Amino acid sequence: MTWLETSTENCTVQRTLELVGEKWSLLVLRDAMNGVRRFDDFRRHMGLSEAVLADRLRKLVNAGILETVPYREPGSRTRHEYRLTPKGWDLWPAMVALKQWGDRYTADIEGPPLEVRHRDCGEVVEAVIVCEGGHGALTPRQAYTCPGAAARTAH
Repeated sequence: MTWLETSTENCTVQRTLELVGEKWSLLVLRDAMNGVRRFDDFRRHMGLSEAVLADRLRKLVNAGILETVPYREPGSRTRHEYRLTPKGWDLWPAMVALKQWGDRYTADIEGPPLEVRHRDCGEVVEAVIVCEGGHGALTPRQAYTCPGAAARTAH
């Protein structure tokens, strides 16, 4: 079965984009991965409306990517922080890859505004595709796509 003969009805890329493929959802994830937890902090930092932010946070919570954790400041009512779940943190390599691409093709002439560095040695972190067989980093020409266990024929 070739790619064009394969149905995209159960495409995992499509399903992922339905959950996190919208601009504001990705920016919420970016901020959450950088320590933003509270609604007002997200709104202030990203500059979007309360309604849009509430919608994106609700969708990410419903998808199990973020979870709410109650907190209460003295003299105030109980509110909720938003924290990444393990499922949410599993998106970190994809976010690093998007940042890496943006740093290469869209950064200011001076360079990227932020860097991701290894906590132990201080070197810049990069996203790479590796072979599970131990062959190290791969280029696109060294890989291929083939039907998986759930592949279906296109109608």
